[in-house]
Amino acid sequence: MSIAKRLASQTVVYGVSSIVGRVLNFLLVPLYTGRFAAAAYGIVTGLYAYVSFLNVLFTYGMETAYFRFANRAGTDRQDLYNRVLTLIILSSVVLTALLSALAGPLLSLIDLPPGNERYAIWIALILGLDAVAAIPFARLRLENKAVKFASIRLANILLYVALNLFFIVLCPDVLAGKYLTGLQPLVQRVYDPTLGVGYVFLSNLAASAFTLLLLGRELLDFRPRLNLEPLRPLWQYAYPIMLMGLAGMVNETLDRILLPKWLPEGFYPGRSNLAAVGIYGACYKLSILMSLVIQAFRYAAEPFFFAQSGEKNSPRTFALVLKWFTLCCAVLFVGVSLNLDWIAPLFLKRPEYLEGLPVVPVLLLANLFLGVYYNLSVWFKLTDKTYFGTYISFGGAVLTIALNFLLIPVLGYMGSAIATLVCYALMAAVCWALGNQHFPVPYPVGRLLAWLAAAVALVTLGRWLPSMGQWTDYALHLGLTLAFIAAIWLVERPARAFRAAA
Repeated sequence: MSIAKRLASQTVVYGVSSIVGRVLNFLLVPLYTGRFAAAAYGIVTGLYAYVSFLNVLFTYGMETAYFRFANRAGTDRQDLYNRVLTLIILSSVVLTALLSALAGPLLSLIDLPPGNERYAIWIALILGLDAVAAIPFARLRLENKAVKFASIRLANILLYVALNLFFIVLCPDVLAGKYLTGLQPLVQRVYDPTLGVGYVFLSNLAASAFTLLLLGRELLDFRPRLNLEPLRPLWQYAYPIMLMGLAGMVNETLDRILLPKWLPEGFYPGRSNLAAVGIYGACYKLSILMSLVIQAFRYAAEPFFFAQSGEKNSPRTFALVLKWFTLCCAVLFVGVSLNLDWIAPLFLKRPEYLEGLPVVPVLLLANLFLGVYYNLSVWFKLTDKTYFGTYISFGGAVLTIALNFLLIPVLGYMGSAIATLVCYALMAAVCWALGNQHFPVPYPVGRLLAWLAAAVALVTLGRWLPSMGQWTDYALHLGLTLAFIAAIWLVERPARAFRAAA
């Protein structure tokens, strides 16, 4: 198999495992919003927002450093693997023990109610297990074992989903006598109704432990080795990656951490701040529809961009890719935003969650700009000037914090959504401006901005028109979506554009 074909096949395998996993997680949203009140779901949203940051700290860039140093000439890969994994295991044990010991104070620090200390301990254990698994997973990628990597990832997700269904749906329904009443004695032995959302974390913990079992061959091959001196170059390479990862997490998840802290008590009448976080977190999940498209695109596009970099017409090709990526995402933005009236109830099962729907179009547009940024970032990857990515990420992080501080007390969770949109839009604009200086590409910026303005205007019109009845509204919103697609097709003519670029 040629190098190109092998790369393409592995890209597909890695991409499918990641995207299927995210889709399955997304499909748990109706389960959570149907079974848990917003305040209870706020606990899940709040704790997992912190998990995103702590994941970066637990691995502190060593996964990428392992890749980099394992590919250096003369490196003993087994020795490197032993050293890195030894360091990760030791640091994970220390950090897990520290988080577990400080569970009570940490919960009060993040505004979660007392009595949930066991959730924090389970989260600490999950973080430790996942950090230890990261290096064997990196080894599988290094050895081009894409199928094994993807299979274990999918097994983790499937077990997590299955346990969620068992503890959150099957057990309560059996105890309530809805079906399978003969299983009640068994369910009573394994199920604690008072645990509630805790089963989300327990399911994750079990799936993480199961993952380590599946990585048994890679772990049995491990021999502990602790010698700090040879690890110093790895740490010097890894810590900037950790800092960039933390900055990225600020842009992606900090709003759900800051919201309960900076939201004035009673801002939403009859709703606690924790309930507001739950509502915002559930509605945020709907914007993942855009994230899934971006994720799929990134897996396919990154190897494509590098492969095309040496071609004479590569700038023109990159411009064409950005154009059609943006137009496709604009269609998704219009389609989802205009049809939220029937899409949202499929996933948000309790009426209280529907109160947050106005943030969804804003978050969809924000994720669209994030996808545009990933497209535009090709210039600093191809010119080996990745430090520009660090600067842009940190600038976005500072902007995210400042805007959340200013907007949350005034606009509530809509302020967080607007902050996300402004951050990603400015990151894309700055990346384009810098790219124009270092790696000029003839992107049709004016034309794309015009289409995005048209999309926003169409969504605004459709959302603010007075209701004319449920089915009439559905038909009108679907008609506006189809009209937008037809306009793009008539004006841009994709077949003609791609023939011209060929």
